[in-house]
Amino acid sequence: MRFARFRYGRRRGYALVEGDLLRPIVGSPFGAWRSAEESVPLSRVRLLAPVRPSKILAVALNYRSHLQQFDQSAAPPNPELFLKPPSAAIGPEEAIVLPAAAGRVDYEGELVAVIGRRARDLTPDEALAHVLGYTCGNDVSARDWQQGDLQWWRAKGCDTFAPIGPWIVTGLDPTNLELRTRVNGEVVQSINTSLLIYDVARLVSFASQAMTLEPGDILFTGTPGTTAPLKAGEVVEVDIGGIGVLRNPVETAL
Repeated sequence: MRFARFRYGRRRGYALVEGDLLRPIVGSPFGAWRSAEESVPLSRVRLLAPVRPSKILAVALNYRSHLQQFDQSAAPPNPELFLKPPSAAIGPEEAIVLPAAAGRVDYEGELVAVIGRRARDLTPDEALAHVLGYTCGNDVSARDWQQGDLQWWRAKGCDTFAPIGPWIVTGLDPTNLELRTRVNGEVVQSINTSLLIYDVARLVSFASQAMTLEPGDILFTGTPGTTAPLKAGEVVEVDIGGIGVLRNPVETAL
């Protein structure tokens, strides 16, 4: 199933995506729900970020091809998790805003896991039962701040630095998905998630050893290869097989 969060006139809520139609649901995909009678053409609604997370977790250096960008050869002994603020989340077609004070700001296309059930102290074997589904994400990063600061709160946490969408897809195998990032239509990243160093089950388990994961929390699973800076006027797309395409224009701060 595909669950989208949408706005249609004054109405906001969740819906099932059925081809070119949205069928609103009563309730939430994180609990009890039922589909409504009516449907709305997808072209007439505004898709919102598919969740409003209480926490955004992300992991650094989780593809060997990305280690090379930071002159590292050995994989981290444990997942290198960090937090992004919920205020960084935006949805499809919303603009990534380049901060005036930042120098280089890079794209990072990623698979994102969406927590469906409260999770604490899980083993890897238990972890995926607590994942509702998956969406596309872009862990936008200010590289000069990332390299110059001890903490990554501003490098990774600026407003608009966590695009997610276009919807949540359930029932996928997260260990075998094709991920591509495009800038202005040109492929700049391409990988299969089978090459993750730490898979989704290990990441969710590891995070749950330290904190309670709530329904709607999200976990960015890492970006591949070498990234490059974004420029105002560009359009960045994260395309994951079985999920869809997350598209965001890039703007400079006013």
